[in-house]
Amino acid sequence: MSFLKPKTHIEQGDIVILYLSVNSMHAIEAVPTIVNKKGETIQHIFQTNYGSLKVESIIGVEYGSRVELSKGWANVLQPTPELWTQTLPHRTQIIYTPDISMILHQLEVRPGAVVIESGTGSGSLSHYFLRALKPTGHLHTFDFHEARADQARDEFKRHGLAAYVTVYHRDVCNLGFSSELDGAADAVFLDLPAPDLAVPHAFKALKLSGGRFCSFSPCIEQSQRCIQELTKLGFNEICSMEVLQQESVIKTRSLPVIDLEFLKLPKTNEPVAANTTPNAEESKTPKELKKYLTSSNPQTLPGHTGFLTFATLPPNIPKA
Repeated sequence: MSFLKPKTHIEQGDIVILYLSVNSMHAIEAVPTIVNKKGETIQHIFQTNYGSLKVESIIGVEYGSRVELSKGWANVLQPTPELWTQTLPHRTQIIYTPDISMILHQLEVRPGAVVIESGTGSGSLSHYFLRALKPTGHLHTFDFHEARADQARDEFKRHGLAAYVTVYHRDVCNLGFSSELDGAADAVFLDLPAPDLAVPHAFKALKLSGGRFCSFSPCIEQSQRCIQELTKLGFNEICSMEVLQQESVIKTRSLPVIDLEFLKLPKTNEPVAANTTPNAEESKTPKELKKYLTSSNPQTLPGHTGFLTFATLPPNIPKA
């Protein structure tokens, strides 16, 4: 129940993030015993690079506390969608925080809204939707793979979020979102191989008062076909974008600077004898080293994730 609301202490059955370092985190269930592959009930001991943890020992501990491992220590944190995205079991390729933040912003997800999502996948984006929709909104999430839909349904239940989400096993490209959801959604999100096939169903699912649409596609051709369908159905404010996170490298550099004050001196027309050379002070250009705080792009840039296509359905468009 640890995703439902902020808590102070770990209770039995909570999902807990065991934080070792920024690149080493694990999601564990706070239960004293587990069933092994042989069907035997054994003590729940979690193994890490810094030794083992008797999971029973963290029940009742305050969130954020340091806990002892057999060869070191770790912190126990309450899960958030951001931490869950980094530790969840991958059933499919997932969407990460940079893209998710843009999706939530552009779809205007807020408490009380109704959002339709397809497909559910590993549930990374779903947890962000649910945090934004609670306590009065609802998420309808679809996946064509029955086992994944069942796993996601069980996961939401264990996380205490079942009241805010309905999971469907359904091929929305061919069957749509079901007639019960016609005109019910404030926003529709698609993560499908052929989003253009589901655009007409998204059109029917959005409210008569209008709504927002988003599709995530790894290939630009998918976005192009999606945009063609959106245009046919009367969507406007259509745009496609790619979110790339780029770090600025800040360094202090020492650079030679020419002192140009000598240019202000009056010029002389006196000829210089051929057999004479200017003295050292006259021949050199005045220079000095100065330190500057500089910003530059990294040598390697992050790779492509996907294209986000957004659109708005205006109000009162006939849906015959």
